[in-house]
Amino acid sequence: MPKCPKCNKEVYFAEKVASLGKDWHRPCLKCEKCNKTLSSGSHAEHDGKPYCHRPLYSAMFGPGGFGRGGAESHKY
Repeated sequence: MPKCPKCNKEVYFAEKVASLGKDWHRPCLKCEKCNKTLSSGSHAEHDGKPYCHRPLYSAMFGPGGFGRGGAESHKY
């Protein structure tokens, strides 16, 4: 029986959500930063952890000026 990567409890077929190559409980598949519940395929991944596509993932791991506005925020 597969185990949920978040709570480490067994995931039964009726309650599983497949994402990032693992089986999760639906309430356990949440954004690591804002704790928003995510659906399978509607999020980004960094170091094996799920994040919201926008704006969190882009702001945290994208290019320096992305989503923040203005040329002064670009990192060289």
